[in-house]
Amino acid sequence: MEQSELMVRRIKEGTVIDHIDEGKGLQVLNALRIDGKDGSLITIALNVPSGKFKKKDIIKVENKFLKDDDTNKIAVIAPKATINMIKDYKLVEKRRVSLPNEIDKIFRCSNPDCITNSTEHIESIMDVIDKEGTVLKCRYCARVLDVNQLKYN
Repeated sequence: MEQSELMVRRIKEGTVIDHIDEGKGLQVLNALRIDGKDGSLITIALNVPSGKFKKKDIIKVENKFLKDDDTNKIAVIAPKATINMIKDYKLVEKRRVSLPNEIDKIFRCSNPDCITNSTEHIESIMDVIDKEGTVLKCRYCARVLDVNQLKYN
């Protein structure tokens, strides 16, 4: 049987998110609120064979450069991901994502009685209590959060 190669167009300017855990690519797009409505070209490759891991997802987004908050969202969903910034078809910056000790204002606490979900307008702060297992805890109500069910602000 003949093996085919994956042919994905290079991008001139933008971001390539590589080494996303298999099956998590669409979740990353959702977290970053990338939906293509702004007209930017988005390339998504799901379940691509990988040398390091069995499979991975890859996302390429033209004309978008990620901020620190975006990187923190990716770190929660896909802790092995790398972020490559491309300018004029060349790699100008490569970052490995890593969880900070705390994540501010990105996620909402899942506890409906938490003060961050009240009319007080208090921004959420999640403490990262286990970076390996990706365990977050709300600083205000101490609820341990399931990272697969996080709601983004």
